[in-house]
Amino acid sequence: MKDLKMAPQEPCDCASGKKRKKVRKPSAWDSSLGRKLNVLAAGLMVWFVVYYQLPAFASWVTVDLFGLVPTTHLGEAVRFFVYDTPKVLMLLVLIVFFVGVLRSFFTPERTRQLLAGRRELAGNSLAALLGVATPFCSCSAVPLFVGFVTAGVPLGVTFSFLISAPMVNEVALVLLYGLFGWKVAALYVGMGLLIAIVAGWVIGRMNMEKHLQPWVRNQLAMGGAPARQDMTWPERIDSGYEAVRDILGKVWLYVVIGIGIGAAIHGYVPEDFMAGIMGRGAWWAVPLAVVMGIPMYTNAAGIVPVIHALIGKGAALGSALAFMMSVIALSLPEMMILKRVLMPRLLLVFVGVVGCGILIVGYLFNALL
Repeated sequence: MKDLKMAPQEPCDCASGKKRKKVRKPSAWDSSLGRKLNVLAAGLMVWFVVYYQLPAFASWVTVDLFGLVPTTHLGEAVRFFVYDTPKVLMLLVLIVFFVGVLRSFFTPERTRQLLAGRRELAGNSLAALLGVATPFCSCSAVPLFVGFVTAGVPLGVTFSFLISAPMVNEVALVLLYGLFGWKVAALYVGMGLLIAIVAGWVIGRMNMEKHLQPWVRNQLAMGGAPARQDMTWPERIDSGYEAVRDILGKVWLYVVIGIGIGAAIHGYVPEDFMAGIMGRGAWWAVPLAVVMGIPMYTNAAGIVPVIHALIGKGAALGSALAFMMSVIALSLPEMMILKRVLMPRLLLVFVGVVGCGILIVGYLFNALL
């Protein structure tokens, strides 16, 4: 008789004779993810409750706590500040968290791999889109720009990234949505991406690599940490929290200062004054707005509340957005940093191409809206 192989027996409860089912013990990964999701869900509930109480809170602070009349200059300014400050900061916390989770899927090395070898409009479009989820400050985008150039990414493609990174990012998007609504936010993002793509393509077609500074041309490809393929979801959620701590820690002061300036404009600047300088009827309003923005330096967090107040006081939307784009994409501090990377002719081409794009956007918005 042949030996028979016995099938493995399931555990049995000897007292009852019933078979016991195996129960999978929750892993540490499961419990960690569950805790983080519970905390996140509770936080979102609190966020929505607080956010929708902000108008009533601003009125209570202005009228009941400070005893101000809302229709006076001071009352309007105080209510503007008390309402917009927590509103903008709360919107930033929400969107920056989710973008921080999204960013955990990308590293500088992975981004270079995506961009390297791509040419013409496909590379420019991808670079502009990647710029949306990368540094919100033009000066912090320059080191990545240098890394991409020295890693072999085409020059025009890297310029699309350099323009898109500060101009079109989660901070600009959430502030524009919160203050102006989704139509203005979508138009701004679409036109900002278009400027980045077209300007990068034009610069790429001009074959101006020889006008990079010699140290950039001679530098070896910048190394980078390899993209982590095994990052867990608890770690990605932690990346979202870290992004909130990092970005909010850098921009909260800009937000408060920008809203403070906007509150002063909202409460005290006459509407006729702003309409005369940046109104729809003046043909020179858009070029003037661009020129006025170049000497300034701030980021979207600081300038959007100011734009909100300017438009409320009679400035045309196109002129105001041209001013904003100029401050973010053509600021003097950024030019000083780029001067170390680009030779004068290439720097002038960059300013000219981007400036023309901003002018077109300004006139187009003034004509359509």
